Amino acid sequence: MAKGTVYPSESRTFYDRCTGARIRQVTTASALHHHPFFIIPAYDNAMQRLIFVSYRTGTPQIFAEERTTGELRQLTDRQDLSEWSVHPSRNGKAVFFTAGTSGWQLDLATLEERELVNLAATAMQEEGMVAAAMGTTALSHDDRWWAVRFNISEESALAIVDTNTGEHDIILRRDSIGHLQFCPDDANLLYYAGPLTDRVWVTRRDGSGNRRLYARDIQKNEWITHETWIPGTRELAFVDWPHGVRCVNADTGIVRQVATFNAWHAICNPTGTLMVADTNFPDIGIQTFNPLDGIGTPQTLCYAGASSIGEHWNGPFPYADGLGGGQVQVYAPQHTHPHPSFSPDGRHVVFTSDRSGYAQIYEVSLGDRSQGE
Repeated sequence: MAKGTVYPSESRTFYDRCTGARIRQVTTASALHHHPFFIIPAYDNAMQRLIFVSYRTGTPQIFAEERTTGELRQLTDRQDLSEWSVHPSRNGKAVFFTAGTSGWQLDLATLEERELVNLAATAMQEEGMVAAAMGTTALSHDDRWWAVRFNISEESALAIVDTNTGEHDIILRRDSIGHLQFCPDDANLLYYAGPLTDRVWVTRRDGSGNRRLYARDIQKNEWITHETWIPGTRELAFVDWPHGVRCVNADTGIVRQVATFNAWHAICNPTGTLMVADTNFPDIGIQTFNPLDGIGTPQTLCYAGASSIGEHWNGPFPYADGLGGGQVQVYAPQHTHPHPSFSPDGRHVVFTSDRSGYAQIYEVSLGDRSQGE
């Protein structure tokens, strides 16, 4: 089908059998669907639209659910979309994505696609299924600055693009650059993932102050992953798999414990008062917890029922020296992972699950339970 095609609502509601939580299934077509990566918002701030990727046309395309009507609208029709690069603007006017070797801005009113920048990249992402291979991007909370990683020959590069003008600067070149996220309290500070054995880095938007924020404990063979900011604190949370969540203050370097259960992909609500995480090995459901009390007692929100493929998670850190040195080949199709993420109003959590045989988009409501369960 063509760009601009409108599909009728596929929304249906049911309740989690164990927790009674109200769950709305957003998509039902017999095709792969997923929302943006968990550190990227799936909605604009006013929650006019829920942005997702669908393969229902045979190739990955950007779609939106118009939340007032439930209708699904196809926003792109191209063969070169980098599906995990998709980043909606918070003002609801645009969606940013990479395709080919360029960064694009999609106008949600007209569906016009504007090439913001051509990076003349060797490749936009590395080979594989995880980390730098996903090609995620980051947008500052004022929608002004867009961070895009790409490869120049064998080297990783990080560009900051002015979303108004398309002007860009390459602020960093190094061995590996992965997931990116601007600090919600400072548009001049962003996190990025370095190599799998040395993940936690921050830099200023102009490229100054590039530094390691947390050093992995090699003696403990720590598996540090899935970093995200805690709003209002200037703290960067990270998963110490499978031992829990910790965070480090970007200014003081102080590290503190956040939670001690097997949180997998964990992220805060916009006010920094609640976190949500999926779990694996074992899957004990999607959990919510307090990121500020130093205890982080988990409460089960619902059960995603996703296959959560990735056997490498069921064991010690696989990328250490002597175990592949970061070159371990893993099979972890990302659309099989729930990747829960909050809505801007903090009332819903969006997640992906292949529980039906196809990866579909779901939205679970917080504090809305069926009676008698």
